[in-house]
Amino acid sequence: MTTASRLIASLVLVTAAFGAVQPAAAQARKDSVILGMVLEPPGLDPTASSAAAIGEIVHYNVLEGLTKINMDGSVVPLLAESWTIDPDGKVYTFKLRKGVKFHDGEAFDSSDVKFSFERAKAEGSTNKAKKAVFDNVSRVDTPDPYTVILVLNQADGNFLFRMGENTAVILDPKSAGTTASKPIGTGPFKFDSWSKGSSVTMSRFDGYRDAAKVKLKKVTFRFINDPAAQVAALLAGDIDGMPRFGAPQNLKQFQGDARFTVAIGGTEGKTIVSINNKKKPFDDVRVRRAIAAAIDRKAVIDGAQEGFGAPIGSHLVPSDAGYIDLTGVNPYNPEKAKALLKEAGVAVPLNVTLTLPPPQYARKGGEIIASQLAKVGINAKIENVEWAQWLSGAFKGNYDLTVISHVEPLDFDRYADPNYYWGYDSKAYKDLFAKYNGTTAPKERLKVIGDIQKQLANDSVNAYLFQLPQFMVSNKKLKGLWSSSPIFANDMASVSWQ
Repeated sequence: MTTASRLIASLVLVTAAFGAVQPAAAQARKDSVILGMVLEPPGLDPTASSAAAIGEIVHYNVLEGLTKINMDGSVVPLLAESWTIDPDGKVYTFKLRKGVKFHDGEAFDSSDVKFSFERAKAEGSTNKAKKAVFDNVSRVDTPDPYTVILVLNQADGNFLFRMGENTAVILDPKSAGTTASKPIGTGPFKFDSWSKGSSVTMSRFDGYRDAAKVKLKKVTFRFINDPAAQVAALLAGDIDGMPRFGAPQNLKQFQGDARFTVAIGGTEGKTIVSINNKKKPFDDVRVRRAIAAAIDRKAVIDGAQEGFGAPIGSHLVPSDAGYIDLTGVNPYNPEKAKALLKEAGVAVPLNVTLTLPPPQYARKGGEIIASQLAKVGINAKIENVEWAQWLSGAFKGNYDLTVISHVEPLDFDRYADPNYYWGYDSKAYKDLFAKYNGTTAPKERLKVIGDIQKQLANDSVNAYLFQLPQFMVSNKKLKGLWSSSPIFANDMASVSWQ
C-alpha cells in the first residue's frame, strides 16, 4: 500500500469512528444540561435560609408550592389546581391536585400544606417570610385531603404571588427535617447529590405527574463565582449556559459568537449600599444622606456593570407595579455630602468598613464607591468576604456598610422589622406598611406603595443604586432558560435542546 493509500484509509477509519461516536454524544447531550451559578447556597431548604441561590437550584425543580410565578410575573396554579377568594380578601380556599407524589413515594395532600405553613409560622422558624406572610395566616383548615382553607388576619393583595415564592414550598413531615442537605419534594426533578464547593446534581423524577413533558433527564448546577472562569467554562463547553452570567464586560464576546445566545433582562434585584442604621454615626439621617450624596450612581453602573442597570432611588425597581422614580431625592452632590457630615458634627476622615460579598456588582462596584466616599472624607476600608461569611456577619448586623442586591420581590416589608440587619426603626414607616396591608383596592394600594418609596428615600435608610440586570448566556441550541427573573429560579422542566 502506498503512503497516499495509507493516509486515505486512515482518514476513512477516523471518519467512520467519528461518525459512530457523534450520534451517541449528541443523544446524550439532548437529555442532560450543565448550568453555571455565581454563588453556592449555604443549604437547600428555602424555608429555612434567606439565600437566593437556594431557589435557583430547588425551586420548581425539586420543591413546589401551591402557585407558580412565570417569567413574566404572572401567577398560575401548581400544586393547587384552582382557588377562590372571599370578598374581604381574608379567606383563600385552594383545591389541590390529586395523585401527586413526593420523591420518596409519600402521597401529597392537604395535611402537608397544613404542616408546612404551621412550621413556617412556628416559634423559632427561620423562614424569611415568617413575619410578612405566615404570621398573617391565622388558621389553616383542611376539610378534606384535597381542600385547604387559609384564613388571614389581614387582607394581602399579594398573597397568591407569595404562595409561588420558594418560602412557601410544600414539604412532607417525614422528610422536612433533612431538606437542607437532601430536599425531597413533588417537583419534576429529584435531588441526587451535592459536591460541596463544586456542584449539585438532580435527575428527572419518573413519578412526576407530567414526566413525559420533561425533556431533560439530568441537570447539574456548577458553582463558578470568578467571572474569568465563567467565560472559560462557556467557551470550552464545560457548561451549557449561565442564566445569571456575572461578567457583563464579556457580553460582546458572546454576542459576536454564533454558538451562543445572549439575552439581557431584568430582575427584582435592588442593588444598594446597605447602611447599619443602629450604629453611630449612621443613626443620624444626615450621615446617611451624606453617603447617598457622595455616590455617583452612573459611575457605579458604568464601571461595575458596563452601563447595564437602571438607577433607582428607593427599594423598588422600574418593573414593579407602583414604582416611582426617586433618584432625584438624594442625587450625586459631593459638596452637599461634605456639608451634611459637618452639620452632623462628624469629624473627618470618618473611618468605616465596607463589606463586599463575591458578586462583581459588589466587588467592582464597592471599589468605585470606596473611591467616591473618600472624596467627601469617608475612608471605607474594603473587606472582601465569601457568601457564607456575609450571611453570618453583615446579615446578622455586624457591619458598617455593605453592597448587596436584594432580589426578593415586594421585600419592602423588611423595613417594618427593626431587627432586620439594617436596623431601621420608624413608626411612620410601620404605620404606612400597616396601611398598605389593610388596603385591598388596587389603586389605593399603588398610592400607598408610592408613599412607602418616598418614606424610604427621604429617610435615606440605604443608598439606593440600581436595578440588577440579568445576563443570560447559553449554547444557542438550549431553549427555555429564563431571560428575566421576577424571582430567582431556574424552571428546568421547560428547558430542552433544539
